[in-house]
Amino acid sequence: MREADGERAVGQYPDATPEEALAYFERKYVELNGQVTLLEQRAKGGAPAADIAKSVANLSKSVATANAVGNLAALAERLGALGGTVSELTEQQGVEAKAAGAAALAERAAIVEEAERLAAEDPAKTQWKQTSAALDALFAKWQAHQHDAPRIPKGEANELWKRFRAARTTIEQNRKAFFAELDSAHKDVRNRKQQLIEKAEALAPQGADGIPAYRNLLEDWKAAGRSGKKQDDAMWAKFKAAGDVLYSVKSEIDAADNEEFSANLVVKLELLTEAETLLTETDRVKARELLSSIQRRWDAAGKVPRDQVKPVEERMRKVEAAVRKLDDDHWKRNNPETKARAEGLAGQLHDAIAKLEAELAAAQETKDARKIKDATEALETRKAWLKAIGQ
Repeated sequence: MREADGERAVGQYPDATPEEALAYFERKYVELNGQVTLLEQRAKGGAPAADIAKSVANLSKSVATANAVGNLAALAERLGALGGTVSELTEQQGVEAKAAGAAALAERAAIVEEAERLAAEDPAKTQWKQTSAALDALFAKWQAHQHDAPRIPKGEANELWKRFRAARTTIEQNRKAFFAELDSAHKDVRNRKQQLIEKAEALAPQGADGIPAYRNLLEDWKAAGRSGKKQDDAMWAKFKAAGDVLYSVKSEIDAADNEEFSANLVVKLELLTEAETLLTETDRVKARELLSSIQRRWDAAGKVPRDQVKPVEERMRKVEAAVRKLDDDHWKRNNPETKARAEGLAGQLHDAIAKLEAELAAAQETKDARKIKDATEALETRKAWLKAIGQ
């Protein structure tokens, strides 16, 4: 192999032609050239500078002593150029590593700050299921960040971990204290509700008469609070069962009463049919007498089924109101003061009508259209007023 300072033997290749021997040592050069090219590409791609520097050193030794035929000097020159690139790469990667470290530190700090925010929440208002899940997610994120993110200075990493651990400890302590207090409160509620259940069950011998007392107990039950869904549901079932005993007795009584009162309902419906004829009656004396008769028979008929009380009473009230209106209207018409005023006004209207009729006759003789029109309108108005006061 010819070099700048002379020739150098690169090896032997026995039992082959000169062409085959030369081709063998040329392939050795091609392999070295491929390694240098690959290293150049890695440097351009931003591979770690330390790895590039190590590979440059190793390849430089291999090229210097290579048993190969080719432009080894060019390879050595390219490797030398890579040495300069490594220096630039080292500086650039140092800047990038610093920036990545700062970003990693900020990300780790954000995890800690979120944990501290959760720790600062009011335990009484905290949704503990969601908060516990959020804390678990933050811890998993912390572990993943430790494993995958760029390394951060040990001192700062330790300080952040202390803060995170303190926040997690605070949350756990608050959670335990909250549920301990809640358990105590639930226990008190359960005790109160158990007492209410016993009182409700003691009402059973009273039957329907115990319902008012049971309703008072129900108000106390609502005010007692909750003691946990499962326990509350089970206790409510017992309390309700005690009430059902009372209401079932009442239902039996109501059913018996309804059967007894059904006949009364038939009588009252017939009386209503008779009474409702008074809605169009104009004779107040006749209406009052018939209504009084119906009311006596109504009272004697007795009670009706509970669900029919309101409908039949409303129909009767409507008839009574109509008869009462007949009396009121009669009184208004025959009230001495009202009558005197009406008669005085009627006299004035009769005088005005006579005068207007004379004016109308005079206007008709003179065929004065305007006076005819005015007199006619005034006359119609006075007659309407006279009719309105019943004269």
